Amino acid sequence: MRLLDRLTAPGDLKTYSYDQLDQLAAEIRQEIIHTVAQNGGHLAPNLGVVELTIALHRVYNSPIDQIIWDVGHQSYTHKLLTGRRDSFFSLRQYGGISGFPKPEESIHDAFATGHSSTSISAALGMAKARDLNHEDRQIVAVIGDGSITGGMALEALNHTGHLKANLTVVLNDNEMSIAPNVGALSTYLSSLRTDPGYFKFKTDLQYLLSKIPLVGMRLAKTVENMKDAFKYMLVPGIFFEELGFTYLGPIDGHNIQKMCRVLTEAQNIKGPVLVHVVTKKGKGYKPAEKAPESFHSVGPFDLQTGQRKQKRGLSFTDCFAKAILEEAKRDSKIVAITAAMAEGTGLSAFAAKFPERFFDVAIAEQHAVTFAAGLAAKGMKPVVAVYSTFLQRAYDQIVHDVALENLPVVFAIDRAGLVGPDGPTHHGMFDLSYLRSIPNLVIFSPKDGPELADMLYTAFRLEQPVAIRYPKAKTVKGLEYSARKYITPGKAEVLAIGKHVNILAEGIMVERASELRAELAKEGIDSGVVNIRSIKPLDEKLIINLAQSAPLVTVENNTISGGLGSAVLEVLAKGEILQKVKTLGLPNTFVGSGNCDNLYQEVGLDVATLLITIKQFLGLLCIVPEVAAE
Repeated sequence: MRLLDRLTAPGDLKTYSYDQLDQLAAEIRQEIIHTVAQNGGHLAPNLGVVELTIALHRVYNSPIDQIIWDVGHQSYTHKLLTGRRDSFFSLRQYGGISGFPKPEESIHDAFATGHSSTSISAALGMAKARDLNHEDRQIVAVIGDGSITGGMALEALNHTGHLKANLTVVLNDNEMSIAPNVGALSTYLSSLRTDPGYFKFKTDLQYLLSKIPLVGMRLAKTVENMKDAFKYMLVPGIFFEELGFTYLGPIDGHNIQKMCRVLTEAQNIKGPVLVHVVTKKGKGYKPAEKAPESFHSVGPFDLQTGQRKQKRGLSFTDCFAKAILEEAKRDSKIVAITAAMAEGTGLSAFAAKFPERFFDVAIAEQHAVTFAAGLAAKGMKPVVAVYSTFLQRAYDQIVHDVALENLPVVFAIDRAGLVGPDGPTHHGMFDLSYLRSIPNLVIFSPKDGPELADMLYTAFRLEQPVAIRYPKAKTVKGLEYSARKYITPGKAEVLAIGKHVNILAEGIMVERASELRAELAKEGIDSGVVNIRSIKPLDEKLIINLAQSAPLVTVENNTISGGLGSAVLEVLAKGEILQKVKTLGLPNTFVGSGNCDNLYQEVGLDVATLLITIKQFLGLLCIVPEVAAE
């Protein structure tokens, strides 16, 4: 029987020998690899933190002590150790367990995370709440070397040091290697600084020196300056020390015994502590070790080869990647910006072709937007390629630094709408709502790949900010090279006009609306379909004309609160047009994880449910075709 199968709670780890813990780590790796091969998921990050997670749960007492995972996509081992082994097969599946920490799923998930650079802020808040409530518990934030570069993380580090809060930050560094000499010296200095005798000696020495007549204070200051100079030369964590942290490390993040010792020592230090551990992404699975970026987030794959089982069709992201290359070849002023998501946003080919015009700003969406504004202010044509859910983090910069100055920055907004297994932290449900109120901003939503390319072509010819939002989905049409068309902002595309109802759809919902039209026709209902490809400005004249002849239905891949439907209602209200309107879209709730088809069915945006909804709206649920045709 596996050790993993015998584990009932994280506290059981305290009874295991270090040899057993190493065996457990190997079992957990196999469990993660097999499950992700079946379901897809974040493989490389999770394989890298197996031993670290075991050490954390051996030293700390969850859920009394609380562990906050930054981003949270590396929490699979944590889930296996905290009572979810039997349900782990359902990871990221519809109705299954989440791929991220989720407090309603387990009391061991101290805080819901999904975006980066948030853990230290949350942990500091929890630590101060602990102090105010006079509680006895440890708070630990685990953050990666990429996430810690985010502005929010740096702000939190600064505040933590200022408050001298009792908080441990574990820095998971999977980029650096440990040079033997630096590692040995740092381990020695870490041990020295965690020795209670060291702190007592330092305090006593400063006190005794200060009592020497005439020269005491000066001598004490000289010794302190020498100590600081020594630290600057030898201690790699001086940045954190200057922020008020006691720095411990770097520690081999795959040596459970060493990590347990250092984490235990960290518990005895007053004030903030940063434990620096070095890990290897993808450890234990050769394909992931060789290509950790490709296995960061992966679909189902073959265990032996690492190859994906299913070949996905041409996606909107693929079309964007080709389209921006086309434009960049014609115009040397086009530059591309990503916040650590070059491959995910389709900019890898651009980076290879035009390295001098490609900028990866790391996990810093706010900086990315204002950086783009600076480029645009000096005549460049920047494209910020970003996921919808991450662009939320830069809202003020869009308003203040881009739109207010009416700068021609293009926002290529990937993963709009539902994204599937990554769930509520990654669904791009709100971009139409949070962008639509911003002055000067044009918002496009393409129905397919060619239209996306046309919108990009158009955006570079408009002297104002443009947002193009598109989903994580296959496109119904591939992108063949042809002369690009200019799409006039504020002009919709009429595919058909109906006698009984007209369906106004955006993005991938246009194809769904066309399917609906065919189904409605079978029952004698004559429906029209309009591609509202320009969300802002809207084709107000067309909407008013259509509303004067038949009821309207809006269908969008965005929350119904503040999206396309709301915009259409505003147009009708302004024109004092009385007409029946049904707004359909994503609900104003957080949608869970799972296959997109299941999720769209759950929220009522599959063709079968839409058909019923529209018939009910028209009062024709039981309509007989002959009657409808009259």
